[in-house]
Amino acid sequence: MAGRALGGGGPRNLPLSTVYRAGDFVFAAGQVGFGPDGNIVGGGIEAETRQSLDNISAALMLAGASLADVAKVTVWLADLDEFETFNAAYRPYFPSSPPARSVVQAGLMIDARVEIEAVAYAPQKT
Repeated sequence: MAGRALGGGGPRNLPLSTVYRAGDFVFAAGQVGFGPDGNIVGGGIEAETRQSLDNISAALMLAGASLADVAKVTVWLADLDEFETFNAAYRPYFPSSPPARSVVQAGLMIDARVEIEAVAYAPQKT
């Protein structure tokens, strides 16, 4: 199955594809709360969660998919004590039939509270 990378490495021009389509599957790279200016948004875990999910939504759109197509999400939290606050910001993005999800605590590479990646199933239009 041939795949194709879409989008560059984000606001910091990292060596990765923002999103990758492999057949009917779409893989969105881990997103942190980078705002349009390339900096982490202020406002803590809630604002960073919303920005991360908005970034994933934009990446999926590049591949002809949307958050409604997401089947699996992986979340890394810098502090598990923020889990409930994270959930409150996350929940509205998946109001019904939320995707499978894993959440782990990890030291993130930059000064972010959360990183989120997603895998979507979005059959290609022929």
